[in-house]
Amino acid sequence: MNKQDYYEVLSVSRDATGKEISRSYRKLAVKYHPDSNPGDEGANRQFKMAAEAYEVLSDPEKRSRYDRFGHAGVEGAGSHFTSAEDIFAAFGEIFGGGMFGDFFGGQGRSRARSGADVRVDVKLTLEEAASGVSKTVEFRRKETCETCNGQGSQPGSEPQGCQQCGGRGQIIQAAGILRVQTTCPVCRGTGKIIVHPCEDCRGQGSVAGEVKLEVAIPAGVDDGMRVRLNHEGEPSDSGGPRGDCYCFIQVRAHQLFHRDGQNLILQMPIAYTQAALGCEIEVPTLGGSETLTVPRGTQSGAIFKIAGKGMPHPQGGRPGNLVVQTYIETPKKVSAEQEQVLRQLAELEQNEVLPERKNFLDRIKDYFAVSQQV
Repeated sequence: MNKQDYYEVLSVSRDATGKEISRSYRKLAVKYHPDSNPGDEGANRQFKMAAEAYEVLSDPEKRSRYDRFGHAGVEGAGSHFTSAEDIFAAFGEIFGGGMFGDFFGGQGRSRARSGADVRVDVKLTLEEAASGVSKTVEFRRKETCETCNGQGSQPGSEPQGCQQCGGRGQIIQAAGILRVQTTCPVCRGTGKIIVHPCEDCRGQGSVAGEVKLEVAIPAGVDDGMRVRLNHEGEPSDSGGPRGDCYCFIQVRAHQLFHRDGQNLILQMPIAYTQAALGCEIEVPTLGGSETLTVPRGTQSGAIFKIAGKGMPHPQGGRPGNLVVQTYIETPKKVSAEQEQVLRQLAELEQNEVLPERKNFLDRIKDYFAVSQQV
């Protein structure tokens, strides 16, 4: 028997976005859910077919194969759903908060939430960012209360089960065929009530404390990047893992180099005579000095690259380059001897007009010629 087109099953166009596909599937899943249609085999088939279509069209790779080859391209990709429970396990997350379990009374999987993340700023010099460094970071976070060992109750006292939810941490409200499951407002989902709170932590199970940690900063990090310390954040209030600590990198401005991605830029002043006659100059790098050959006739603003002398790549790729931008520095004061030599040079230059200057003078003549005609 020929299968129905998956786009028709979900009532979406062939160019539908992922959000449109998810939204349509949510509506169909609620409409044809077995609890809403007891004993209706047709609705059950529609429910499974919608899940099968969604599994294919929500996956970019499977969708691409389906668009090219039809059902033959995804044979077996969506045929494993034998019950509504299989579908709950596969797609419950797209409904937010375990909608299948909350609204239809299913056994929603209770997840222990992780704790909150914390942020700490780490300042580096450019040299430290280039070589990698170990830094000590200090911040405040909640630590397990040693008095009650994190239980929240006074030593010798035990928390009692919440009478409102029967110790389940969830309460269920029925409205017709729908059953809505929500967090118990009394115990806040813990299922327990602390009768005699610990005096040191006031029943919270944790107290604020100062923490010092070592963080390894990899070579090549840039300003604004972050390094994560797993499970070094705030503790969870539901028995889950700690949050993470994110170390945000701040690289101080350097007195010589300006960073552009993995490249370093150096503006290097040279004398007129060096530019005109050519020369060799010593160029500073983060790893020492390099000799740069400046050819005869170098113009102000000329750019030279020294390969591999920039910043290393954080993921181990090829390092950047050192980009040297030369500019001609004109002396503000000259000696009498220098002035005499420069005047002699000026007299010689009057008889020789350089190409760029000649081109510019020609454009000036053309400009005035057109202005006089107007």
